[in-house]
Amino acid sequence: LAPALITTELTSAEMIKYAANAFLATKISFANEIAQMCELFGADVREVLPAIGADHRISSAFLNPGVGWGGSCFGKDVAALIASSQEYGYTPSMLEATVDINQAQRASAVRKLQRELHSLKGRRIALLGLAFKPGTDDLRDSPALDIARRLLASGAAVSAFDPVVKTLPEEFEDIRIADDVYAAAERADAVVLATEWPEFRLIDPAGLRRVMRGTLIVDGRNCLPEANFAGSGLDLVGFGW
Repeated sequence: LAPALITTELTSAEMIKYAANAFLATKISFANEIAQMCELFGADVREVLPAIGADHRISSAFLNPGVGWGGSCFGKDVAALIASSQEYGYTPSMLEATVDINQAQRASAVRKLQRELHSLKGRRIALLGLAFKPGTDDLRDSPALDIARRLLASGAAVSAFDPVVKTLPEEFEDIRIADDVYAAAERADAVVLATEWPEFRLIDPAGLRRVMRGTLIVDGRNCLPEANFAGSGLDLVGFGW
């Protein structure tokens, strides 16, 4: 079906664009808040979100928990709505919560590492994925780089692999860029998957186990097939289960 042509006033047209991105960002943050509660209550978000997404009023699109959204559009548009509203004396508390929850997910990834490894100083952490989403080399507001920044500040050594991104800003010069997943994971105490590149679903757990020093895998996108890791000797941890 051809998309409908909707004619609006200029201000409404601009608001439509901002509101659409703000809604999608909020939907992801909602999924992440539910994931946090699932961890507390003992529920499995991988069962909960697909079930509510089957309701046509909700739909499963963008109900994806993990380390959160990044890129230029969501953050910029939500921030613009918040700032513009405040200029007019209104505080959009839901959108502020959307941003806060998104930032908290990045911190949550580091906490999952700390829970298992305790102090991160001197630990080696491998990041799989650097771009803010698959199919691009865009690093703007990348959750992976936010996590990397937190890890470096904690005294961890960070290695990384991304199928497309091969260079990083000077701020991240201490990160070792590897040629593949297994080179990035060599001697790592833990691995964090931060971008859901399709090829990461094909990772060989036995191959990872051979090169890693530790056993912790933090799946920041809930995209690794859990069954593949059964009996591998690796401890797979996701978001919301």
